[in-house]
Amino acid sequence: MRLILVGPPGSGKGTQAKLLSKRLQLVHIGTGDILREAIREKTPIGRKAEPYILMGQLVPDDVVNEMVAERFRRDDRPDDFVIDGYPRTLAQAESFDQVLRQQFLDLTGVLLLCVDDDEIVRRMTGRLSCPVCKSTYHQVSKPPKEPGICDVCQNRLIQRSDDREETVRERLKYYHANTEGLIAHYQKQGLLHQISGVGPIEQIYDSILQELKQASPPC
Repeated sequence: MRLILVGPPGSGKGTQAKLLSKRLQLVHIGTGDILREAIREKTPIGRKAEPYILMGQLVPDDVVNEMVAERFRRDDRPDDFVIDGYPRTLAQAESFDQVLRQQFLDLTGVLLLCVDDDEIVRRMTGRLSCPVCKSTYHQVSKPPKEPGICDVCQNRLIQRSDDREETVRERLKYYHANTEGLIAHYQKQGLLHQISGVGPIEQIYDSILQELKQASPPC
């Protein structure tokens, strides 16, 4: 089984990817992990990407595409996988199609987690984190025992700049602008499956499994 998870920031892609990986014995491929590994090992593509990361900028498509292609050209490239965080744009999707063709791999499905913008804003602007032990909380769904104080190390919690409303809404604008063509691309291929990303984690996971079972041809 070879799956791609698509959805806005904060939609739960990473959580569902980890569950699918663990329960279906799929290799979980996160572009963030590949990027950090490439930088750590000082590979040529890692050296290209590092300046963008250090400046807090998005890594260009051609660099990300080469990084993913490099991962799939390795001797240990996965036959069964779930990937999240890539592709993010139509250009990346077309590049990934080419990589998969070169490796004689066909996608099973592309899972689009659907969550409206207001819910994403609610989720992300409510997040709090501890700058010391890195524990995370949410003001509504997972509040600390004492408001503003970390349960683990009793340091004061902070809200990251990425989780402020104006920043979240800008990220959502970018997401919508760049994924319209991506979603249409996979729809044309008959690979797209839309799943509600609202509700308990296990309920969303069950919906994914049901969608895959009902796909024609079956996934």
